[in-house]
Amino acid sequence: MVVDLKKLIMTAYRMGASDVHLSVGVPPMFRIFGKLQPYKEFPEFNNKDLEESLMALLSELGIKPKGLEHDFSFGIGNIIRVRGNVYYERRSIAAAFRIITKKIRTLEELNLPSILGDFVRRDRGLILVAGPTGSGKSTTLAAMIDIINSERPAHIITIEDPIEYIFENKLSLIHQRELGIDTKSFSDGLKYALRQDPDVIFVGEMRDMATMELALTAAETGHLVLSTIHTNSAATAPERIIDIFPAHQQKQIALQIASTLVAIIYQRLLPRKDNHGFVPIVEILIGTPGVKNLIRENKLHQLESLMETGGKFGMITFDEALVRAYQSGYITREDLMMYARDPEGISRRLGAWKEEGNTTMNSPWKFRRRL
Repeated sequence: MVVDLKKLIMTAYRMGASDVHLSVGVPPMFRIFGKLQPYKEFPEFNNKDLEESLMALLSELGIKPKGLEHDFSFGIGNIIRVRGNVYYERRSIAAAFRIITKKIRTLEELNLPSILGDFVRRDRGLILVAGPTGSGKSTTLAAMIDIINSERPAHIITIEDPIEYIFENKLSLIHQRELGIDTKSFSDGLKYALRQDPDVIFVGEMRDMATMELALTAAETGHLVLSTIHTNSAATAPERIIDIFPAHQQKQIALQIASTLVAIIYQRLLPRKDNHGFVPIVEILIGTPGVKNLIRENKLHQLESLMETGGKFGMITFDEALVRAYQSGYITREDLMMYARDPEGISRRLGAWKEEGNTTMNSPWKFRRRL
């Protein structure tokens, strides 16, 4: 039996799911507020039905899968975008779908710091967003790009794998390019983007040396470059970039990062205390003169300390952001301690905070009531 997978995905969307997993021998699994749940109203798939259903979807989309894994994306009406991956496990077909709302939400709607908007109002430089898979990096970057689109007549080129959010031209002209369809690789797309008169370039991921080198060159030559990078904190991102290059290039790369860095944002999504959605925990490193000097002088281990004292510039450490979310009542103490980088230091701080009789935070970072 061929199943209409678009209808199944829409059912998951209406139930508040962010992801849909399809496997042989189990019913569809929906990830709702971070937790996988079986959709028990649907029977288990056998291999024949699941394979025929997935092939029917790909055929409808005009996609011919190559190899044993295949990435793709598609829209369902004017409601959602879906990022899909078909793969095999134990010789049986399987698939994962990420559900993305078509509406590009604002920083305020996402409960993200307004300073992120200030970063993209710069006309040149490098902005990186880091975080684990599923931490909302693409959603944050879409909100930031849409600020440019709404506020100035710029030529924006995106290089994505695959395209997730679809932008409509407002004041800006936007060209979105997808790997495998419009360009062969991030590095190829970036190399040719420099010949396409861009003002802003978004690179889906800085995953190899060639892409990193071209991104730094683009930022150095007067473009605003946005990208994602896989690191465990904002402060470790410069080291991650520098270390991927051979030793004889590392000094030059450090100088390029120091001269172009606007900001590095690290974020994670934690479940809300009331189990209704997620809270973004955002760490920010800003390219102040002090930060750039540490990068130039290869004193990268001191970046975290500079972030701790850089609140007046808008910087914030991950643990500080966690504490503020907890003190505002949006995450549990268990999650606070589980995700903290220095749980002992946080315990001491919370003990002092409780002794002072505090119940609310007076801070520009205070969480808004509607998340």
